[in-house]
Amino acid sequence: MSTHAKRERLLFADLLEAAGPDAPTLCDGWKTRDLAAHVVVRERRADAAGGIMLGPLKARLERVQAEFAAKPYEELIQLIRTGPPRMSLYALKQVDEAANTVEFYVHAEDVRRAQPDWTPRELDAVFANALWSRIEKMARVLGRKSPVGMVLRRPDGQTAVAHRGTPVVTVTGEPGELVLFAFGRQDVARVELEGDKDAIARLQDARLGIAM
Repeated sequence: MSTHAKRERLLFADLLEAAGPDAPTLCDGWKTRDLAAHVVVRERRADAAGGIMLGPLKARLERVQAEFAAKPYEELIQLIRTGPPRMSLYALKQVDEAANTVEFYVHAEDVRRAQPDWTPRELDAVFANALWSRIEKMARVLGRKSPVGMVLRRPDGQTAVAHRGTPVVTVTGEPGELVLFAFGRQDVARVELEGDKDAIARLQDARLGIAM
């Protein structure tokens, strides 16, 4: 049975393939080749992937990632499609679903929305609810760097407090758009912002989210 993570993985790989190795992405300084290498290293090189979160390991991560980025682009895409090796934690269905559903959704949009002619992707209700469930659980972590109070709200009124404080900005949008906003893609997330004008400007410029 397919999972959200598996579906997003394959969509991400297809987008990378269609864009080619030198297309822009929303990740600062990264082209599609760099983004593909990042995802492969994250899943296949645990000895280096720790540098995503841990500063002392960052130099090793950058070195290993550069080595993978130098590989044939088609090989990187195939490694993404086939998924992590059997001994990887990511090979466990539950871990893959929990850790990679949002990962691949966001990175797929990093490719899609960096193109000048992108259009919003319509998500089915089941997947939208899955994204909302994850953002509810992660809201406080994603919003910890917010300079103002931040509340995430679905159009149906469901809310998640991402950061306590004043003044408060309420970010309203569909779950996929809220995920992108909370992961630092404020410029491309299709949301409505309510609150003090200065607070909104500060939130839009903030470095939200976590390393992926």
